[in-house]
Amino acid sequence: MGLTHQSTGLELMKEILLDQIKSPGNFVIALAGNPNTGKSTVFNSLTGLNQHTGNWPGKTVTNARGRFTHNNCNFTLVDLPGTYSLCANSSEEEVARDFICFGMPDAVVAVVDATCLERNLNLVLQILEITGDVIVCVNLLDEAERKKIHIDLNKLSELLGVPVVGTNARDGRGMEQLKDAMYKMAAGIIKVNPVKVVYDDVVEGAVRLIQPYIEKNIMPEINSRWLALRLIEKDKTVLDSFKKYIGQILEENDDICCAMEKTEQYLKQNGIEEEVLDRIVASIVKKAEEICRASVVFEDVQYNHFDRKIDNILTSSTFGIPVMILLLGCIFWITLQGANYPSEVLSSWLFWIESRLTEFFAWTALPEWLHGALILGMYRTTAWVVSVMLPPMAIFFPLFTILEDLGYLPRVAFNLDKFFKKACAHGKQALTMCMGFGCNAAGVIACRIIDSPRERLIAILTNNYVPCNGRFPTLIAMAMIFIAGGEGKYRAVVAAISIIGVIILGIIITLFVSKILSATMLKGLPSTFALELPPYRKPQIGRIIVRSIYDRTIFVLGRAVMVAAPAGLITWILANTYAGDASLLHHCATFLDPFARMLGLDGFILTAFILGFPANEIVIPILIMSYMSYGHMVELDSLNSMRQLFLANGWTWITAVCTMLFCLNHFPCGTTLLTIYKETQSIKWPLIAFLINTATGIALCFSLNLIFRFPVVATAQYTYLRWLTCRQ
Repeated sequence: MGLTHQSTGLELMKEILLDQIKSPGNFVIALAGNPNTGKSTVFNSLTGLNQHTGNWPGKTVTNARGRFTHNNCNFTLVDLPGTYSLCANSSEEEVARDFICFGMPDAVVAVVDATCLERNLNLVLQILEITGDVIVCVNLLDEAERKKIHIDLNKLSELLGVPVVGTNARDGRGMEQLKDAMYKMAAGIIKVNPVKVVYDDVVEGAVRLIQPYIEKNIMPEINSRWLALRLIEKDKTVLDSFKKYIGQILEENDDICCAMEKTEQYLKQNGIEEEVLDRIVASIVKKAEEICRASVVFEDVQYNHFDRKIDNILTSSTFGIPVMILLLGCIFWITLQGANYPSEVLSSWLFWIESRLTEFFAWTALPEWLHGALILGMYRTTAWVVSVMLPPMAIFFPLFTILEDLGYLPRVAFNLDKFFKKACAHGKQALTMCMGFGCNAAGVIACRIIDSPRERLIAILTNNYVPCNGRFPTLIAMAMIFIAGGEGKYRAVVAAISIIGVIILGIIITLFVSKILSATMLKGLPSTFALELPPYRKPQIGRIIVRSIYDRTIFVLGRAVMVAAPAGLITWILANTYAGDASLLHHCATFLDPFARMLGLDGFILTAFILGFPANEIVIPILIMSYMSYGHMVELDSLNSMRQLFLANGWTWITAVCTMLFCLNHFPCGTTLLTIYKETQSIKWPLIAFLINTATGIALCFSLNLIFRFPVVATAQYTYLRWLTCRQ
């Protein structure tokens, strides 16, 4: 039976992928390219601030769209995910391929790195198999010149049969020429003659067998030769995409099924049934090499790249890990030290506003309960979250983005890949784990860089095992008060070492739990991935500000505020609603106390963690409020005052250690769970993350508390407490 060609299929595809952005008089341009080619810089240079980001429908892959005007025409630029090929082995590859094939943009701009043109041409040739409406943007010409690489752009254009434009997007070089080429391509002014990759005789013979049937049954907008190659290599994702976007079930078409059977038999007779994909890839690579040899000149073949000298140190088995720890440790130290003063200033300013609001309530004679609920509950909680979270994130994210812009983060993944591979996880999980130090929600979002869905889930579920900036205040307070103790000369050093120990423990737990998940609910072998070590580049301050402050800091802080304000209201209600002679907050603590004692805690500590579910920053204020029987959250003016309060309520050294362990391993905060839900589009995985992390904390605290119940350990603990008391 034949297939009907209805335009509604393509219109549906455009509605799904383009979100109705394509309209009369508006050209749609797809921006494709390998990672680390400067594609995002080209996108930002063309669109400026007139852009927005989101997720592809049904995918955890980010897309960005922007607009610009040129020659009185409106252009919508769609930034496709960075990918090395269109073989659809990952979500990124599938999204890029489907948009180019089924979204039918007016033109495709393929951004390539001038310093490694040969590898980048593999993707260009694959795009040319789908459409000839391609413009090749040879970016990073300044780096090519520095490395004495000369590219004959005219010759390259002649060999590819499509326009080629040289650019250096960071300083705007060549961007006007690129706009002109996009306009001429979209308007049909340029005539192209795209190069055709010729495969070996057997593959070409298979194409000739099946291509006529495709031309007969498939709409002419789809490249029949490209589809023939995909059917020959048995790419099932193409069949799914046809069904999803065009409504055609190719495997139910009699003509195509018959042709596929003949082709399969032909390939089997020639003995290459299992080698088709390898032969196709080999031919593309060979063609890319030929084009590169004819258009690129290396002035100094023995040129000693500075990047390689640095990599000999940063990725070596001897210095790689120590240098990585030192760099990340510096960022961590700068974040903690640098955030103190801004946090104090921001806190003072926010609480000055609270005082003015309180005066307003008094002046208007509004009910006291309304002031308590809105100001002492919602506003005060939100103010603490903002003052504690904003300064560290505003420092950490730009510093982390600098490492990203420099090109160092892929080296981190390279150094840690073997450890995560042993845990049956993905090497890129090292990067998402680092993002978790700033905020676990941001770490979850960063898991999008992991291609494998199984390994992405492992990274998402274990991201909470590294402490975020919301948990550092609790960890630092416990370390300074109970681990370091007293006012000794080396108090800060001892506290810092204990915090580092907690971080190392979190990394070990991450690897251990990843291994367990890989052997149980998320079984599978670790995937292989192409890890490119990009050249070191000068950081772009403007891009760092936009990406770190707007896309990360404000985004994460907004989610935190969304859950912190309701949490403050609930806490105030519990602390000011009495049943008998005690508040509901006190009743909750009393109810939880027996179980909490088994974990080395008490009922008030466990209640504080539960009420701190929306934001970890409010755990300590809730705990202080509970001990002091206030009806609203309070903070003490010094660590010494906090120590006296905790000791008066029965705290010991083991209480502090168990509190630190539970702080490290308890359930993710509300912001993180909300982010997990949005990333996975399922309520199942936030629940699993909640259970896994909480079970780990309970098991560790229970085990440690049980160990310290032994007489020998108890005696040692008693001796330490006597020593600590004497010092105080």
